[in-house]
Amino acid sequence: MSTVSFVRPFLLLLIASLAFAAHARQVIIPAPPQLAASAYLLLDADTGKVLVEHESDTQLPPASLTKMMTSYIVSSEIESGSVSEDDQVNISVRAWKMGGSKMFIREGTQVAVKDLLRGVIIQSGNDASVALAEHVAGSEDAFVDVMNQQAALLGMDNTLFMNATGWPADGHLTTARDLALLARALINDYPEHYKIYAEKYFKYNGINQPNRNRLLFRDSSVDGLKTGHTEEAGYCLVSSAKKNGMRLVAVVMGTRSDEARAAESQKLLAYGFRYFQTHKVYSAGQELGESRVWSGTSEQVKLGIADDIYLTIPRGSVDDLQANLHVDEEIHAPFAKGHELGNLTVHLNDELLVDTPLVALSPVEEAGFFARLIDAIKLFLLSLFS
Repeated sequence: MSTVSFVRPFLLLLIASLAFAAHARQVIIPAPPQLAASAYLLLDADTGKVLVEHESDTQLPPASLTKMMTSYIVSSEIESGSVSEDDQVNISVRAWKMGGSKMFIREGTQVAVKDLLRGVIIQSGNDASVALAEHVAGSEDAFVDVMNQQAALLGMDNTLFMNATGWPADGHLTTARDLALLARALINDYPEHYKIYAEKYFKYNGINQPNRNRLLFRDSSVDGLKTGHTEEAGYCLVSSAKKNGMRLVAVVMGTRSDEARAAESQKLLAYGFRYFQTHKVYSAGQELGESRVWSGTSEQVKLGIADDIYLTIPRGSVDDLQANLHVDEEIHAPFAKGHELGNLTVHLNDELLVDTPLVALSPVEEAGFFARLIDAIKLFLLSLFS
C-alpha cells in the first residue's frame, strides 16, 4: 500500500493534507466544570464525541425524561405511516386518572395524536403519554415492550423502562449516556418532530402551560429537550443547543432544584461551545485523489470516501489536522463504484482521529486482451527496476 512517503512509478498519488504543520500548536483547554449533579454528560450531536462526563454509566431513575422515548416511538409510528397525526385517540379512564403533570384530557373524549404529542413533550403530561401508548400498542404494557426493544436498537444498554411516563417504579432506570444517545436519535431521525421540543407553550382544554425547560426562555441557541423530576430522581434535564454549526446535547441528572438543573446544564453547554468546534473534514463523494489502474478501460480512478467526515476538535486546532491517503499499490480492474482501494487517516498532534476506507468514485471495466497484455508487461518491467 502506498502512503504519503512512498510513490511508485506510474502511480499517481494525490496526498490530501488538511495541514502539514511543522510545529503543531498546542491548544490549551481548561478542565471541564464540576457540576452539582448525580451524573452528567456533554455530547457533540453530529459526531457522537463525548466532551464531558461524570458517572455517565451509573443507572438512575429518569423520571419524565422517559417521555423522550415515548415521543420517539410515536414519531417513528407517524413516519412509517402506522399512525397519523390526525388520528383521534380514545381517552381511557386509566389515562384520565394519571397523576402528576397532566395535559388535562378527559375520559371518554377523543384527542388528536398531534395534540397528545405536544401534551407529552411540552406539558410533560402523564395522561397524554398513557393515551398515546394505548393507541399505538393497545396497552401501556405492550408499549413498554416496544420502548425496551427500541432502546436496545439504539445501543441504550443500561436502560430498562417499566412505563411510558417515568412514574416511579422498581427497576425503571437509565443512564446519562443512554439518554444522550436517545436525544441524538430524536434530533437526527425525526427533525420535523424534534421542532416541537422548542415550542414554549401549548394550550389545551383552555389551559395554557409553559414548557418546563427553562433554557428555552433564556438562551436562543437552545431548542430542546426534556425535563424530569421525582423525589427519587431529583431534578433532571436533557438539553440541546446549536451555535455556529455545532450542536451539543447536555444531560444533567439528580440536581437539587428546577433552577439548578438549568444552571448546571448551561455550564456544560457554555464549556462545549467555548472550547470545541465541529469541523467537516471531507464530504462523501468528494475527490481526494486518483491512482493508476491496471488492466482497465480507464488508466485512472478518482478516489474519495463513502460518508461525510465530521470531527469534534479543540477550537482553533483546524490548522493542525493532517490527513493522508494510503492507496493500494496495484489496482486492477474490474471493480465497481464504492470498491475499497485503501484508506484515509486523519491525525491531530499524533492522535489518530479517523481511519476510514478510501473508495473508487466510479467503476472501471476490464480492458481487452491486448491492453491487459501490455499492462502485464509494464508491471513486469516495473518489478525489475523497483
